[in-house]
Amino acid sequence: MKNEKLIHDWAISYLKERLRRDYDEIHVNPGEEKNHEFNGHFPDLILKNHGLVLAIMEVETEGTITPEQADEWKSRSGLGAKLIIMIPKALKAKVLDLLWKKGIADKASVGSYEISIHMP
Repeated sequence: MKNEKLIHDWAISYLKERLRRDYDEIHVNPGEEKNHEFNGHFPDLILKNHGLVLAIMEVETEGTITPEQADEWKSRSGLGAKLIIMIPKALKAKVLDLLWKKGIADKASVGSYEISIHMP
């Protein structure tokens, strides 16, 4: 679980830097921090241009992809901003299945990440 928190927080930091070119403002809520609110929720990233929230992002790890978390995605998908869920690449089929079961497959975008270590 310690490594998952590290991966989660690293991914948020990485995405904030990578998306900086596309959005005027990016607010983050890493870990358990609740610094930036959007309609009563605290997504991992809030992406804004010209003061308008265009998208919210949730970064998931292997241990956080559950039916209960899918209920959270469902509530966040109706907040008025695009919902983007970043997941481990190997779990894409599981996440898509959860999205279909919750009836939000058309309301959420799914991105993936993969960490690869090659040893000599």
